[in-house]
Parts: sequence; C-alpha cells; structure tokens
Amino acid sequence: MANTTNTATPDVQASRRNEKVGLVVSTKMQKTIVVEIEMRKAHPKYKRVMKSNKKFYAHDELNSARIGDVVRIREARPLSKLKRWSLEEIVRRSSLSQIDEKTVAEVK
Repeated sequence: MANTTNTATPDVQASRRNEKVGLVVSTKMQKTIVVEIEMRKAHPKYKRVMKSNKKFYAHDELNSARIGDVVRIREARPLSKLKRWSLEEIVRRSSLSQIDEKTVAEVK
C-alpha cells in the first residue's frame, strides 16, 4: 500500500509580519507616509473602551498614497530611524484627493 496522504504545501505562505490599517495623515516626505492608527482597548479596571492613536512611518516607494486615504501597512526591516513599515495597499481613496486632482487639472 502506498502512502497517499496529501502533503502539498500551499503556494502562498501566510506572512508572519504584522499588518495594520490606518489613515494617512502626512505625505510631506519623499517616499514616506505617516499613518495614524486608532486603537480601542477596554480599561483594565473600569472596562470603559478607551481610544488611543499612534503614528507609524511607512515606506511608499511610488508616492501613491495621499492624505486621507485608508491604507494597509506591513511590518518591514528598519529602513531609517523611524521607518519600520511599508505600504501594502490603498484600501480606500480619500474624496479630498479626488477634488485636489480636479483642481490641479483645471489650473493646468
């Protein structure tokens, strides 16, 4: 009898790197965005849900993200003093960025 158990490994291996979804608050640097993430956590004693914000610097190779976009960032190796994340994808474009594009096109 031959051993016919299915031991095929999946092509896409699940990444162990941490991912976060947040809002782009600054794009003033070259190839860098600042993403603010809102964390909700119950207070240890009073059990009230508290909000806290934290900013992460992420690498944006194509400078594609704009202020107000909702983006997914993934942990990466240290790229600079503060940058330890990279832009994975733009989840939702901001309506403000679409208005800015129209005004720039009208000016030209």
